[in-house]
Order: sequence, then C-alpha cells, then structure tokens
Amino acid sequence: MTQRNASDMFTNAVKSIKMGIEDYAVDTPSRALSAVRNFYAGVLLLGKEVLIRKVPLADPDEVIGARYMPVPNDQGGVEHVNEGGQTINFHTLGKRFKAFKIPIDTRELEELNDLRNNIEHRFTDQPAQAVREAIARAFPITVAMFHQAGEHPADVLGDAWQSMLEVRALHKKELARCRSSLAGVDWVSPTVANEHLRCTECGSDLIEQRDAENPNQEAMDLICRNCGAEPGWDEAIVDAVDRALGGEAYIRAKETGEPGPIYDCPSCDRHAYIDEEEACAVCGETFEYEHECARCHGGIPLEDALVGFNEGLCSYCTYIANKDD
Repeated sequence: MTQRNASDMFTNAVKSIKMGIEDYAVDTPSRALSAVRNFYAGVLLLGKEVLIRKVPLADPDEVIGARYMPVPNDQGGVEHVNEGGQTINFHTLGKRFKAFKIPIDTRELEELNDLRNNIEHRFTDQPAQAVREAIARAFPITVAMFHQAGEHPADVLGDAWQSMLEVRALHKKELARCRSSLAGVDWVSPTVANEHLRCTECGSDLIEQRDAENPNQEAMDLICRNCGAEPGWDEAIVDAVDRALGGEAYIRAKETGEPGPIYDCPSCDRHAYIDEEEACAVCGETFEYEHECARCHGGIPLEDALVGFNEGLCSYCTYIANKDD
C-alpha cells in the first residue's frame, strides 16, 4: 500500500466499515443503530477519499469542504475558503462525484442516506434485518468506491469482507422471495411493474404480499419483512411512481417550468397519473379529452384538461371566452 493509500481518512473509513460489520454481528437494537452509523460513516469517508485521490495535488479541505466563503486575496480579487470546517454529506457527495466526472449512481447514494435515516428514526423489532438490508444496499457502491480508490476491499477489510459477502447473499435470497410474491400481479402501470415496491414506512425493499398467488393489484395485502409495517397497496404504488419519475419531474420543472410527468388523478386524487401512459397507476383511470383547441387550434396540455379545461378549449382561450361573457 502506498503512502497516499495510507491516509488517515482511508484508514478511518476502513475502521468504521469494520466496526459496522462487528456491531451487526451482535444483533441487538442498540448495536444495530451503531452498526448503521459506523458502516455508513465509513462509506462516506471512503467517498471523500475517492475525491481526494482524484486530485492529489489539491488541498483536501478544498476538495471535501461543504461550504465556501469568498474572502479578499489582497490582490483585488477573492479566494474561496472552507467555511466552518463542514465537509460534504451523502447528498453533496453525489454532486461532487458528478462534478469530478467519477461514475457513481447518485440516486442510489441518496436512497442509502434515506434508508439510514429511516432506520435511525424508526424503532424496529428486527434490528439485524434492518442492518442487513442497509449493508446489502450499500454493497455495490462500497465496492465501486474501493475500486475507484485503487483498492480491493478483500485486501483491506479482512474478515469483514467475507461477512459483507454473506450479508449480501442472504439479503438477495430474502429479496428474491419477496419479489416472487409480487411477480404474478397484473400491474396497471408498466412503470410500477419495472420499479418494484418498497415499504412506505422504512423504505425497505423487503416487502411482500401475504397471498403470493393473488394477481389483483387492488387485492394486495402487503407486509414489510424489515419493520413489520402493513402499507396500503395504493400508498406503495404512489411511492413507486414517485421514485421512478420524481427525478424527471424535478428536472422538467427546473429546466422548463412545466409540470409532469406525474399528475393528481381526477378520479382517485392520488398523485399517480402518468402522462406517457395516459392512465393512473393506482386506479387505472384514463382521461380522454380534446388535444386541440377548437378556437386557436393549439395543443391543450394535459394539466389544463385535468383541472377542468376539458371542453375543447385551452386555458388561454377559456380565459378569453369567460372574459367576453
């Protein structure tokens, strides 16, 4: 291992990940929370180390600082210094990886952070299950980060690496069982069919329906094997739609100022009407309307139709017509 590889941050990252695995093995509620905190702290440190190694000539504080403040440089300009000594979190880590052109699944990073927060703030009577999922979900990114740092996890984690492999294998088996119970469901929405359901209480992938033979979406009786919650099937579908298309909705709103691709359904009021599918993922309601304005011959946007402009006029022409009246 080179001197660069032996940095304090990398050493602390490895120690934290190992401690998380050791805590997991104890299988008590208190050690479960400790396992999640230690493991995720190690993954975050590992991510910071990857960034620092990407630019070895840069000041590490400038690479991983979270907030910067401009100060005069005594030459008529300014320089930006790290303010308050704060360093990046999981959310910012994904953005920094993108800026550094380091391949990473930023969505997965944010989901890991959400899962960690859910485990910390929601008591579970199955602590080992919760930690197992946290480790298993973090496994691909953790391995990727080790490789991006020029390391192999087996070389630095020792016995903890074998434990991680075993945890991942067990989780994959549990996940396969859960998803097989939903495999025969006749989903209303192809988007939901491709996204997979998650527990709306704890964010776990380990959600199944009690009757694995049931093909009816509306008859699903769901239970989370992680926290024991019994989320409604409609809530789980709304969540799946949001996870699948929420990012696109954010980008569309930010870049164009336009709504979509998810709308409130005029029939069931759920935020699950998908424009490209022209149907609600929850109730299957389709919404037929005139796509061309009878007055100006322009297109009638879906959002106009959904809020009541469904008499063959776009919102502007409706406004003009009402004004003339």
